[in-house]
Amino acid sequence: ELRQRASPWQRNLGYPLAMLGLLALTGISVLIVCFHVLELLLDDAAMPRGIQDASLGQVSFSIFGSFGAALQVVLIFYLMVSSVVGFYSSPLFTCLLPERQDTPLTKIIGNCVSLLVLSSALPVFSRTVGITRFDLLGDFGRFNWLGNFYIVFLYNMGFAGLTTLCLVKRVSWAVQAELIRAFGEDR
Repeated sequence: ELRQRASPWQRNLGYPLAMLGLLALTGISVLIVCFHVLELLLDDAAMPRGIQDASLGQVSFSIFGSFGAALQVVLIFYLMVSSVVGFYSSPLFTCLLPERQDTPLTKIIGNCVSLLVLSSALPVFSRTVGITRFDLLGDFGRFNWLGNFYIVFLYNMGFAGLTTLCLVKRVSWAVQAELIRAFGEDR
């Protein structure tokens, strides 16, 4: 119904641009993580340990300067939104979705706890997969397991592999559905 009521501009320009943007952000995230995996294999300094002396404003945390820092902010925001959407899309947690003017207090508390856990895990996640080197001055890099090469390496490989698998599955499924519809095999 929503797709039928959408304007032609929205259907023909808005939706494809949004899809391309999501694909680009996902692809950039996977490329950054793959680059971080290579860094992990070649250099011990790539491990996500804490910053000893944070020289804010003196040294850029990105190799691409201001553009890279802005890209990191966009990617972290994208990962935050996608983790919340993924959380509420999973079969275990769809029951937590709030309902307009009919949400009990226990469900509200469950939502608050879930969002607090997701937002607390985001700095550690973005630092572990190599999207940013900045640890928000919260000593997130001081966790003992962040110094374990195998855990960090497997975490990065898991993220890159599963994200690529989901991306390929989603894109190829959409292309297959369009081809089936175009050739009239759906009847």
